[in-house]
Amino acid sequence: MTIRVLLADDQTLIRAGFKVILDNQPGIEVVGEASTGAEAVDLARSTRADIVLMDIRMPEMDGVEATRRIVADDDTAGVRILVLTTFENSDNVVRSLRAGASGFLGKNVEPADLVRAVQTVAAGESLLSPHATSALIGQFLSRPELEPLPASELAELDALTDREHEVIVLVAHGLSNEEIAERLYLSPLTARTHVYRAMTKLGVRDRAQLVVLAYQRGLVHPRERLA
Repeated sequence: MTIRVLLADDQTLIRAGFKVILDNQPGIEVVGEASTGAEAVDLARSTRADIVLMDIRMPEMDGVEATRRIVADDDTAGVRILVLTTFENSDNVVRSLRAGASGFLGKNVEPADLVRAVQTVAAGESLLSPHATSALIGQFLSRPELEPLPASELAELDALTDREHEVIVLVAHGLSNEEIAERLYLSPLTARTHVYRAMTKLGVRDRAQLVVLAYQRGLVHPRERLA
């Protein structure tokens, strides 16, 4: 099955470079290019893209708002978004994750890592680099100037089992399913199942949103280290 990718960036050269890399990869097709956030929203719907590589800084509508609109629209709710960033403004990366993005990539990403990221997200995973992503979220979600999520958007934790709660904390610290399995003396499949059930109960779409929720609800703290 071909992975359909939409490129959203106001820099023509960035889009051209990513298009060459992805179109030369079997099983991946670039189905559209957008230079503004508004175009990205429209094209996500009309091209029936599976994944959007979304720049943050774009004219008319930025990538954060475009992400929010794509995720909120029933017609495009299944589209997964990878945020492109130079890491100059990490607050916006966190806001994008809150809006529903599945992870982020630096614009200087290596070609092989770009392809792997697209394939990973298309397979239903979220974070290309769990350690880096969780560290960034931990650093910035706790800052007071970041507007907290409204209570109505925060899922209840009461339905979680003790094991699922434990797994969420480990995910938020950046551990992969294999590392969680090793730490808890489980099989990787069992660890993956616990992660999936926790996401289902909490109503989050992927691991990125699970990490955001864990920090937002105080299950983990930025400077907290695993024992």
